[in-house]
Amino acid sequence: MAAEILLATRSRDKAAEIVEVLAGTTRARLITLADLSIAPDPAEDDVEQYDTFLRNATAKARYFSELTGRTVLADDSGLMVDALDGLPGVRTKRFAADYGVMTGDADEANNDLLLAQLRDVPDGQRGARYVCAAVLIKAGGVVSSIGTCTGVIAHDRRGSGGFGYDPLFHFPELGVTFAELTRTQKNAYSHRAKAFRALAPHLK
Repeated sequence: MAAEILLATRSRDKAAEIVEVLAGTTRARLITLADLSIAPDPAEDDVEQYDTFLRNATAKARYFSELTGRTVLADDSGLMVDALDGLPGVRTKRFAADYGVMTGDADEANNDLLLAQLRDVPDGQRGARYVCAAVLIKAGGVVSSIGTCTGVIAHDRRGSGGFGYDPLFHFPELGVTFAELTRTQKNAYSHRAKAFRALAPHLK
């Protein structure tokens, strides 16, 4: 029976992306929290409390490794915008909520807030980068990697693919937003793909 590696994320989109990126790199079976019927716990909200992506990813991996006794892959990723001094950064998922904007669709609220805060920022100052810290915790210890992808924040949403800030993240190398990329293209260039692919040799 193949060994199993737990993907410590509750995002189906993120889990699907990671599975595709790691396809063919390991014989282990990648499973999710849902596969193990691990229900959300309010305690999880306190795990990612640090000021760097790497510390948050490590804390998340350690939390679920201790909870399940399994080999765990986790990440913390987000968007850093130059004109906002690196925000939303580690608060990427909670960006709008931090400003008191509570809606049913966090992605939409986050994108609306980002556009509002950059409304008067000219093209030459809209630089940004996606960052992903990926961490593997297994019997042999802890291994980590960081992947980045540089882009520009567009003035309006474009594309229907991806998730999070992808409709606003313009990728100059291909002249499209991340939401306009095919899944294959995104998995070739994204910050998450770079970070997890760097861990692939440790999944053997």
